[in-house]
Amino acid sequence: MLDLVPELATRGRSLPPEQRVRLLDLLLESLHEPAASQVEDAWSQEIERRVSSFERGDAVLHDLDDVMAEAVRIAP
Repeated sequence: MLDLVPELATRGRSLPPEQRVRLLDLLLESLHEPAASQVEDAWSQEIERRVSSFERGDAVLHDLDDVMAEAVRIAP
């Protein structure tokens, strides 16, 4: 298997400093990103939990006007 890391490093060093910083940021972010499927699974579970809570009558519901007024209060 071809090792692309040395080639990529050489090419990266040839970039202007601001582009090297951008590339570095993107690479570092990629180390901490959960896999897209994990995020989708987590959201699916959360949606199921919320729907079940609503159907059981356990959900705390808020009036839209109250929510919007609170949002305006927090971030005018």
